[in-house]
Amino acid sequence: CADINPAAAEARSAEYGVKAQTIDALLANDEVDIVVNLTIPDAHYSVSKRILEAGKHVYSEKPLVLSLEQGEDLRAIAKAKGLSVGCAPDTFLGGAHQLARAYIDKGGIGRVTSGTCHVMSPGMEMWHPNPDFFFLPGGGPILDLGPYYIANLINLIGPVKRVAALTSMANETRTITSQPRNGETIPVKTPTNIHALLEFQNGATITLSASWDVWSHRHANMELYGTDGSLYVPDPNFFGGVVEASGRDKNIQPLEAWDHPFGRNNQESPQGPRANYRTAGLADMAVAILEGRDARCSLDRTLHGVDVMVSILKSGETGEFVTLSTTCTQPAALGIDEAQALLR
Repeated sequence: CADINPAAAEARSAEYGVKAQTIDALLANDEVDIVVNLTIPDAHYSVSKRILEAGKHVYSEKPLVLSLEQGEDLRAIAKAKGLSVGCAPDTFLGGAHQLARAYIDKGGIGRVTSGTCHVMSPGMEMWHPNPDFFFLPGGGPILDLGPYYIANLINLIGPVKRVAALTSMANETRTITSQPRNGETIPVKTPTNIHALLEFQNGATITLSASWDVWSHRHANMELYGTDGSLYVPDPNFFGGVVEASGRDKNIQPLEAWDHPFGRNNQESPQGPRANYRTAGLADMAVAILEGRDARCSLDRTLHGVDVMVSILKSGETGEFVTLSTTCTQPAALGIDEAQALLR
């Protein structure tokens, strides 16, 4: 591992038993094939570009970039050097979301026609020790949390055609209530309340609400409505959870659970046991490179997700529909056997 702050790298080295190096040493290390970029959003592009220029594959934290121009630049470098670019989120590979995918693929609710998604809270300054970047350009709920929802919608439905949105900012400043900076005021320079409408290539229309200006609500994370029923999908920010569905009889029941490797609880949290496999996309990318196939968290899908998000913000500024300039294919479904193979 490496960091511009050597002490941070040494701390992670001690915690996880990995070698701490300088950034230059890491990029020159012939034993390293893929570098994971976990910097702040505003640095993702420049750091990923440096990784590619050093001849390494890169797997980035989300969002991959903050503009399509940056993404296309990374694509050009990767293509010229024969390298791969992948990006979080990979939570759509979780057992719950793959169960939802399988149910849709077999026609469980017919053709998906519409749906709703909600990710809303009071904000990040209540728990994060240094929340400044969340409220600056490149942050905000749509670029920070939106990727989980948009990636899962692409997994379940496919690519988006156009978007429209209304955006706002409830406060020009925020007061940190977490430690160690409790009481400090920080500026807000990006929309914190976004209500978007997404039209998909298959004709489905989905409403997406992402806000850090909501104290509480009773909206479900994700519901999809089809010609023959409805599907209730758990939080796309996590791998597990209960998937429910109803048919034309309107009788909502949980789907029969399956023993998907990325749906098994493996972590304790304040909310109880949960499944957390946030290296699944990286593992799939590594295998994809070896097998010469398309990674599920590929550059094309990631860049399409960025297109969706920046177009939502653009629509919020202009008040007009924005037609996307990119597209992608649905990722291949990840069945039980394929997921198990990634754990070996």
